Amino acid sequence: SLLIDNTKKAIKETGLNTIALAGGVSANSYIREHFLKFGEEQGIKVYYPEPILCTDNAAMIASTAYYNFLEGNIADMSLNAVPNLKF
Repeated sequence: SLLIDNTKKAIKETGLNTIALAGGVSANSYIREHFLKFGEEQGIKVYYPEPILCTDNAAMIASTAYYNFLEGNIADMSLNAVPNLKF
């Protein structure tokens, strides 16, 4: 998985020893298993919430959009997502 591979790379490059899974992706049992295995092998702490708390952010985003719309904060059709935005 790209998420797992990128996290392993980040851990190696930064020397950090903690991983926190959150959001909808943290409900995925495959991802949880692989992060836990990686954590055990490398001595890295892996934290994640109970599955009931691992919800997708779509409802929160929709709610924010709704209230922005009510306040007149809208964009025209030129607005586009930037999926690989770098900081």
